Amino acid sequence: MAPVITTQKLTKRFGSFVACNELTFQVDKGEIFGFLGANGAGKTTAMRMLCGLLAPTSGDATIAGFDVYTQTERIKRRIGYMSQKFSLYDDLTVTENIRFYAGIYGMSTAQIRSKTKTLLEELQLQNEAKTLVRELPLGWKQKLSFSVSIVHDPDIVFLDEPTGGVDPVTRRQFWDLIYHAADKGVTVFVTTHYMDEAEYCNRVSIMVDGVIAALDSPGGLKQQFACANMEEVFYQLARNAKRKAD
Repeated sequence: MAPVITTQKLTKRFGSFVACNELTFQVDKGEIFGFLGANGAGKTTAMRMLCGLLAPTSGDATIAGFDVYTQTERIKRRIGYMSQKFSLYDDLTVTENIRFYAGIYGMSTAQIRSKTKTLLEELQLQNEAKTLVRELPLGWKQKLSFSVSIVHDPDIVFLDEPTGGVDPVTRRQFWDLIYHAADKGVTVFVTTHYMDEAEYCNRVSIMVDGVIAALDSPGGLKQQFACANMEEVFYQLARNAKRKAD
């Protein structure tokens, strides 16, 4: 099975500043891939290139089989995206948000109707279907936002610190949704500052000053660096980072 994300020496320069330097890795279908790094490591720049929002300076990359230089619009149709900054519309109801974003992704009326019913059931939000999103607790908003980001059944979903600010129980529930999506074949590319969440990933990449300093399973990284947990691994790699802001 061909990887759904492939990069080869992917590089982005801003003048003399090298934000991402020769990133080379692959991500398989249905894999939960953690993309970690301290502020300034280059994570945001890398993710923007992979989403087709920023042209690389050099190197190669394909996302869902499409080239990041010449097929960015096709990439955007095959991915989902969710950031820490909540992106749904507060003045629309739960149902209206689902229908709105499904329509943006080009789904038919019948598909939207079916998908809306399914999501409301999966999230147990049937009783809140007509509730304005602004009235939902933060945890429910985050779970709804994730579900909307994959409403069109994308090959890949990019999650940029999706659980920031939510309580541990809600974070665990959010990760149950991630596991469910991965089980259905969706590739999950996730950045997080919570090192316990890194343990939930199949593999983890750690960026330091624009390069990938380590890439392996959480167990492999802990063994390689003789650490008891991922927080110790991260600190060992990132403590000498020179950059301070992304």
